[in-house]
Amino acid sequence: MRQTSSRGAMPLSLLALATAAALTACGGGGGGGNGFPFFPIGGNPPTNPPAEGSYKAEIRRTALGVPHIKADNWPGVGYGYGFAQAEDDLCTMADSFLTYRGERSQYLGGDAQLVASSTIARPKNIDSDFFHKQVISADVLAKMIAAQPDNLKQLVEGFAAGYNRYVRDVKAGGTAHQACRNEAWVKPITAEDIYRRMYAANLAGGYSVFLPNIANAIAPAPAAPTKMAARGGAKKPALQLAAASVPVPKLLQVGGKEGVGSNMIGFGTAATGDSSPLLFGNPHWYWRGPDRFYQAQLTIPGQLNISGTSFLGIPVILIGFNDNIAWSHTVSTARRFGFYELKLAAGDPTSYMRDGKPVKMQALSITVNVKQADGSVAPVTRTLYKSEYGPMVNLAAAGAPYAWSQTTAFAIRDINGENYRTFKNWLRWNQAKSLDEFIAIQREEAAIPWVNTVAVGRGAAKAWYADIGAVPNVSSAQVASCTTPLGAAAASSFPLAPFFDGSKSECDWQTDADSAQKGAIGAARLPSLLRDDYVENSNDSYWLANPKAPMTGYPAIMGPAGTAPVSFRTRLGNLMAQARIDGTDSYAGKAATPETVKQMVLNSRVLTAELFKDQALAMVCATPTINVATDPQGGGAIGRDVDTGPACAVLRAWNNTGTLGARGAHIWDEFWNRASLQSAATLYNVPFSASDPIHTPRDLKAGAASALQQAFGAAVARVEASGFALDAQRGDYLFATRGGQKIPLYGGCHGPGYFTIACSENRLDKGGYTMDGNPNGNSYMQIVRFPEGGVEAHTFLTFSLSDDPASAHNADYTKAYSAGQWLKVPFSEAEIKADAAYRSAVVSE
Repeated sequence: MRQTSSRGAMPLSLLALATAAALTACGGGGGGGNGFPFFPIGGNPPTNPPAEGSYKAEIRRTALGVPHIKADNWPGVGYGYGFAQAEDDLCTMADSFLTYRGERSQYLGGDAQLVASSTIARPKNIDSDFFHKQVISADVLAKMIAAQPDNLKQLVEGFAAGYNRYVRDVKAGGTAHQACRNEAWVKPITAEDIYRRMYAANLAGGYSVFLPNIANAIAPAPAAPTKMAARGGAKKPALQLAAASVPVPKLLQVGGKEGVGSNMIGFGTAATGDSSPLLFGNPHWYWRGPDRFYQAQLTIPGQLNISGTSFLGIPVILIGFNDNIAWSHTVSTARRFGFYELKLAAGDPTSYMRDGKPVKMQALSITVNVKQADGSVAPVTRTLYKSEYGPMVNLAAAGAPYAWSQTTAFAIRDINGENYRTFKNWLRWNQAKSLDEFIAIQREEAAIPWVNTVAVGRGAAKAWYADIGAVPNVSSAQVASCTTPLGAAAASSFPLAPFFDGSKSECDWQTDADSAQKGAIGAARLPSLLRDDYVENSNDSYWLANPKAPMTGYPAIMGPAGTAPVSFRTRLGNLMAQARIDGTDSYAGKAATPETVKQMVLNSRVLTAELFKDQALAMVCATPTINVATDPQGGGAIGRDVDTGPACAVLRAWNNTGTLGARGAHIWDEFWNRASLQSAATLYNVPFSASDPIHTPRDLKAGAASALQQAFGAAVARVEASGFALDAQRGDYLFATRGGQKIPLYGGCHGPGYFTIACSENRLDKGGYTMDGNPNGNSYMQIVRFPEGGVEAHTFLTFSLSDDPASAHNADYTKAYSAGQWLKVPFSEAEIKADAAYRSAVVSE
């Protein structure tokens, strides 16, 4: 059954009509870099719907398509949320369910890569399939499901049913989601598919970083006895189509590349100047693919009223606000995984010794169906193994001693592989009635998987920062006694990750009296801070949540505390927050109000330019021409003289920002990306000081002039090769494409010290800094405060709500973001119904 009402709006199922060949997060080829080829297999007939009366939800949409889902119970609100997500992002979701089921190769071929980047990067389909079937095995899935509270189980079941309802509807008629609607892989799901997707989100700080290494961890055949080998009697192992050596990840943070981070500031009432604290939250996240954010409000009268965002396929709000609390997250520096070096039993490379006794590994014979070039499907089987610590991992690329041999093998343990409390924690937060309750939940569950938290609450004068979640519990004594020689040799490749001797139980991760799970640090030993001025995090460690109160003394695995410089983005975030409180910035007054915060977080300041531009230009512009043989970034040949005059003139006039109209920012970006390849000792005159971390390092060394000249010459050569003018406006070359039209953007990447992030992986000379490929940047942004009697929230979903190019909501939010037009998102029933774009639909079955 379906009922609709609106003020001049189309029915809910007609909002994403018309055809398109390209899709922002999935679909066929197309213009503007938006499309991805999928392989047509043929359609599935729609399945029969369940009996009438099982689920019912009202989906109210307001400006920019934001859905406000209201139901009488948990299955109903899940049903509406699943339907709404599918209506906007069907192709991305259907593609992702293939990933978590381990079925990509069956439909899309084994050698193809994932169509969009995510927390598992873009591995080959066949490696993704084996990884997910290995780490989300039947026993793990059963534990995940059993650990969930009843309301969450009902939410998941309803979500799957709502998704399936939309799949039936779209296959029965209409023209929405042309890129995938008739594909065989767009099919109904089960609740188990949602649990797989939820569990996979846990692993972004551990197993997911090592996906190909786990998927290709193949045991060697047992060494044959000499006599048997001489007779040629040894049986050859079955073909498993696995790589003998897989590159070891160089970057261990979530997502594995620059840009996947976040900014957040919680202002207490001493900063806001009134009775309400204020939260600014801004994950720098994927603009496409399964991990991109979706904005919604979920309401069950008397039980739930939460607005915010979650990943596609997840029915719980992960960042957001309710009537009384607001929170955000940033990726944490705490290491969430570790390795165990296993001493193997004689003659059996799949048994290891522990306290002198052999332990047999758990063998999983996994078969993946793989689409062949002729369209047929053939099975490929690998036998993968798990130890009691976790799955085996292929580290052979680190050197011969790290290969799985007859004597040694390696396992990886991810603390979040055993953390089934994550979404229970978030769902409890969704319902929290005060900041005190929010904090108590975080301490009790200690479940947040790989992120920091900042929160504010109605009536609370102070803002909360914490890195309280699931973290491996290893003592300094264990690090000294349990780290193997190979582990010590690999320390620079795997900083902070324990690399222990798996043959001794004394090297097991420890458990505190208040640990929420075996092997995790107890909440009492994890960092937190309450401040009435502000707390801030931009992906550095807990140390400088507020520079006036540095935190130290926490376990080393949490990240550096005064032993390493913080990023330019962290420095700028703290400078901005303190300047707002002091009234020394360019805005009126001293208070952190929504209006001033909205402006300052989009002002696209470039801290390295503020600090170093004048010094750098004095060094590089004194030379009219610079002969550049090769590019310091990548080593490509340049081999010519570069005229510095025009570029120097542009940079002298540049305002040191990446705003839409800023001229010259691309020259500085290209220059600083090369200049920063120098070591800190070579580049900076004043080194980092733990006593002045927000202002050090600083000043360029005169001795760096030659290297800086080469960096500048190469930067100018890159800009000249790009076709973009030296004085081009930022929005000319930093943009997103929707419907064949370029939408100009602002900001930049983390490295040069932008606080406002729009980080393209595309080279300037390959079409500009386009955000149409696999970029990262500002995503779901929120500014929230709690005035008496209500909630005031301003938001962006920078890439827009829908992945369907034919949808009205594929570009509208992006255009608003380009224009700096924050959405004052309605929250109360009165605000929702009064919204000029209000439309309502009831979905039920």
